[in-house]
Amino acid sequence: MMFRFDFLMWGLVELFWMGVNVALVSVIYQHTDSIAGWNKYQMLLLVGSSMIVQRLLMGFFWSNLFELGRNIRSGHFDFFLAQPGNLMFMASTRKVELEGILNVFVAIAIVVYAAGQLQLHPSATTLALYVFMILCGLVIHYSIVALSVSITFWIIKSEGLEHSYFTLTEFSRLPREAYRGLFKGAASAVFVYALPVVIVSNVPASLLIENALNVTNALWLLAVTVLWFALAVFVFHRGLRRYSSASS
Repeated sequence: MMFRFDFLMWGLVELFWMGVNVALVSVIYQHTDSIAGWNKYQMLLLVGSSMIVQRLLMGFFWSNLFELGRNIRSGHFDFFLAQPGNLMFMASTRKVELEGILNVFVAIAIVVYAAGQLQLHPSATTLALYVFMILCGLVIHYSIVALSVSITFWIIKSEGLEHSYFTLTEFSRLPREAYRGLFKGAASAVFVYALPVVIVSNVPASLLIENALNVTNALWLLAVTVLWFALAVFVFHRGLRRYSSASS
């Protein structure tokens, strides 16, 4: 909050970006009643769920992970090596971006509005499972970005890989059924299984809409969460062995 204008400006930028996504859904559904079996408010609930995960990532981890690559190249990573505690945790959580966290509540409001329009009445258990799945999605997104940044230990720069994250998240705002067309096999293999950006938002959104737990999808989301996080931790610590500090 030392730089209030910067805080306000970035908060408005993120809010504008979220507004564009909501407006896009509204415009599309002026010309159709259903996309892959999803109506307007189901799609808004899906988009809102995707936004919650992304805003949480931006608020708690993004700036830290983005700076991690630069710190590795410059030798400033020594600052974290000199501290006691879990190195990956400290490097990922040094800063908090309030504008991202504040917009989490806007994303939640979109989900609540869509659920109200759909006349959904989820139970306390359903809501608890929804929150848990959103957190699983956050871990998956964090792991993908952390894995991309950790490649900096081997190469000079990884900005292209880091920014490709935003391209991948575009697919998280589409229903899984949309991948059952011409490129069903390839798209499902890449975006549902290899890079699980689709199930991150689809599984929790479907849980709210159906008010029933799909055990297979839930177990798959949990397994993917554990797998991607373990892979990110492994690559990060393998990269540490290659790191040459600023003093060496």
